[in-house]
Amino acid sequence: MATDAWGIDDGYHDVGGTWHATSPDTRAALRAAMGDPGDEGEPPHPSRPLWVVRAGAADQLLGPCEIELEDGDTRRADDALPGDLPIGYHELRPLDGGPITRLVVTPGRCHLPADLRTWLLAVQLPACRSGESWGIGDLADLRSIGTWAAGRGAGMVAVSPLHAPLPLDHVEPSPYFPSSRRWSNPLALRIEELPGAPGDATVRELAARARRLNESALIDRDQVWDLKRRALEVLYRDRAADPRADRWREDMGDELETYARFCALAEHHGTGWRRWPPEHRHPGRPEVAAFAAQHAERVAFWAWVQYLVDDQMGRAEEPLPLLTDLAIGVDPDGADAWAMQDLLAGSVRIGAPPDEFNRAGQDWGLPPFVPHALREVAYAPQRSLWRAAMGHGGGLRVDHVMGLFRLFWIPKGGGPADGAYVRYRGDEMLAVLAIESARAAAVVVGEDLGTVEPAVRAALAESAVLSYRLGWFEDAPPEAYPAQALAAMTTHDLPTVAGVWSGDDAADQRAAGIDPDEAALERLRGRLVALTGLPADAPVEEVIVAAHERLARAPSALVAATLEDALALRRRPNLPGTTDERPNWSTALPLPLPEVFTDPLVSRVIGALHR
Repeated sequence: MATDAWGIDDGYHDVGGTWHATSPDTRAALRAAMGDPGDEGEPPHPSRPLWVVRAGAADQLLGPCEIELEDGDTRRADDALPGDLPIGYHELRPLDGGPITRLVVTPGRCHLPADLRTWLLAVQLPACRSGESWGIGDLADLRSIGTWAAGRGAGMVAVSPLHAPLPLDHVEPSPYFPSSRRWSNPLALRIEELPGAPGDATVRELAARARRLNESALIDRDQVWDLKRRALEVLYRDRAADPRADRWREDMGDELETYARFCALAEHHGTGWRRWPPEHRHPGRPEVAAFAAQHAERVAFWAWVQYLVDDQMGRAEEPLPLLTDLAIGVDPDGADAWAMQDLLAGSVRIGAPPDEFNRAGQDWGLPPFVPHALREVAYAPQRSLWRAAMGHGGGLRVDHVMGLFRLFWIPKGGGPADGAYVRYRGDEMLAVLAIESARAAAVVVGEDLGTVEPAVRAALAESAVLSYRLGWFEDAPPEAYPAQALAAMTTHDLPTVAGVWSGDDAADQRAAGIDPDEAALERLRGRLVALTGLPADAPVEEVIVAAHERLARAPSALVAATLEDALALRRRPNLPGTTDERPNWSTALPLPLPEVFTDPLVSRVIGALHR
């Protein structure tokens, strides 16, 4: 396999071992998306060199330098780097007037306590409703889950992505197609816990209407957002001065201001940014600054909303650390794509080639970072994103962690069969990830499912990123799983135990217009028999408990169960390859949280996870 100067591989082997060569048309389209003028040249050279070193290493220098540390202090170095440089992002200034080098000092390994060995629950927060919810699970519900799980010995709660959707009347249901990964979802706010809410008559009336939404089995995000936004408008209008909110806004700086401007523009125009007037399509345009000045109160409102979410997130993590989830990309019409459009290949999408569980391949509709552009800014967007994601959590799950090394790009007008892999400097991104993990004391889990190159697994392991090991996919028994891993039976995109055992997952696929891979599902059923030792006619509840008992024998640092499995649900939260064919991400748990907490099967599954 060869890779060109733009990072494009000349082909790939699919899951069956067949080689797929990158066509000249695909290569040309991907290079054009990265800014190739069409002269077969190379990417622009970086304006400043980037040098990544391990903390404590006294690497040799070409001559005397001044090192400007991240905190503004300076150090002198003559022949070699000082061995006591702090981890972080510094500048190396040659005293002979040579080019300034961006110096990244990394610990080389993510935070990973040597004695980490615990179990956790994985929850899709919107589905986890209580009697106080406004039709959707919220951060107060997450806090109650943490309190309940902590009382039963859990070490963490893994939670679905809480990224911000577009601030429009229609709310995107998928947490993996967000407007922003840097900022959080206001639908997760518990309105009654906001300042001024308990005594407000309008809020009480909106709450009564919102709680009626709990009677539906489906989550209606549009109605939830309509009611919560109205409540937020009332509370913002009547709010008292809050120095904490003002300080927080100031501390968040330009990133928050850019996001708040986007939200104000989006609600003004009623669409995503690619359909705005040209003068508002780039955050650097003077017309955008003028708009923000004219609509300062709306910009302030959206900044205030993010303050509220951040505050409630902090309280949600008090009972137990959170393992937060980071999506692989963003909505091309959303805030991050607008703010970082100069770093993205906006005309292409990322996805996955055909595999055993999706024979047509996948097109996720997400624009990727251009490798050389991301490196030019020394991975600043990744730094900020990881820092924010780890700010409130004990851990971070990185969706499709192989994307640090390569992503499958699909050219404009093409499908997954026309795609090719594009390479990134995974070593440098892992170095930055390790810095942020060490600073936050946050464990990192890499979702490394699917086709993973051996060198990638080795690099992740060396960087102390936990692997993701699923009972559905592992040929080895749980007792042979690696210690540096999170072990689970399934994920949000894969069948539940009950769905496989009952055959209902296949029926769900057919109802959605998908021809299920019966042989693959039968193999999963066989894995359950092998894991549990139970006969083929065993009750599904016994299979679920026995599977998690066996899973708990893994030496892995973390072992998880989903609430869907613990409740013997037969439909997975999301069926890849479908959008309107079924209510993905919108099916609530069949029981309110107080009943979940006392459900006998849930108690048995939790008991099975104790190690």
